[in-house]
Amino acid sequence: MTNTRTPAKIIPRAFPGIKPEEVQEIITNSRIQSYPPETIVCRENEIENTFYMILEGDFEVSKVINNTEIRILKSLTAGDFFGEMALIHNAPRAATVKTKTNVIVLELNKEGFDRVLKHSPSVAMAMVSEISNRLRQNDQLAIDDLRLRASELADAYQKLAEQELMRREFLSNIAHELRTPLMVASGYLQAMKKGMLGSDQLNTAVDTIARNVDQITTLANDLLFLQEIELVLPEFQSVNLVEVTTEVIKRYESKAQARNVSIKMKGERGISNVRGDAQSISRAVTALIDNAIKFSAPRGEVEVRFIEQRERVLVSVEDRGIGISPEIRPRIFDRFFHLEKSGDELYSGLGIGLSITRQVILQHNGMLDVESQPGKGSKFTISLLKWQ
Repeated sequence: MTNTRTPAKIIPRAFPGIKPEEVQEIITNSRIQSYPPETIVCRENEIENTFYMILEGDFEVSKVINNTEIRILKSLTAGDFFGEMALIHNAPRAATVKTKTNVIVLELNKEGFDRVLKHSPSVAMAMVSEISNRLRQNDQLAIDDLRLRASELADAYQKLAEQELMRREFLSNIAHELRTPLMVASGYLQAMKKGMLGSDQLNTAVDTIARNVDQITTLANDLLFLQEIELVLPEFQSVNLVEVTTEVIKRYESKAQARNVSIKMKGERGISNVRGDAQSISRAVTALIDNAIKFSAPRGEVEVRFIEQRERVLVSVEDRGIGISPEIRPRIFDRFFHLEKSGDELYSGLGIGLSITRQVILQHNGMLDVESQPGKGSKFTISLLKWQ
């Protein structure tokens, strides 16, 4: 033990102002102990009666928060002390103290402390003063912890409130998205049932009913897919990305024409196959093309481009529509988040398309990139690994 770390040097640092003979009185009634690393010297909630002064080594003080989280409060080193409340109050330990290194401590139990007080009243005054300071520090730590807990609770409450709002909006949006096609299909069925349609109108009625039923089916399938995609990992195979994308474009030609939007395929066509699940990739591309058409201006153009790189194949979907504002960009992949209005334009949807795309790409160990400028359009790029 070095001279600077002897009890005679350490004790006055812990309790300034006590006399040399009083230092010796403390030493006489104490014992020197050593402990290896990872030794719990004090355990939270246990009743003990020993006060410790650190002569050498380092300790770690921790406390259990909310019955599960172990929080490190502080570190102690030579000259520090702990367990002082055991000398003046028969209360459980407020924290756990564990050695981080080999340590040497001076231990003073309750009986030894009582003997010191009989011979050196000024020691008691010095200890009470220092212990009072320590209690004030502990009170401040407790206040800081309570403030942190209050902030965390406020954040948690805010998130719950946001989730509840999103849940209500989601239910309202589902009701709206289902109500319109159901009413249209039901209206035509009632008209057919009552014989109100002539033979020349029947084909139009059947086509309209079929289109609206398909819309309802697609919505239901998307919701089920969103729930199942995290539970069921598909078996990856060799997938022709160009063929999958072409099929999606064919399905959306009528919707594009209805909005007077054109879809053009550009770039390489004879690209390598990718590693993945064709159905899942189709859903991911579908969401991008659907959004590109929805947010394009009339007479706009959606450009689908394929690029082959060394280890990956890319497909990008670019529109020249309204773009994405910086305020909402961090949320565009959140479930059920959707843009309801831009200017005088209203947009339908549940806000699940991009979340499906992101989840699919994550499952495929791929990458999803977005570039956008408000008023100039958006470009989403999917990058998938080649089939080896």
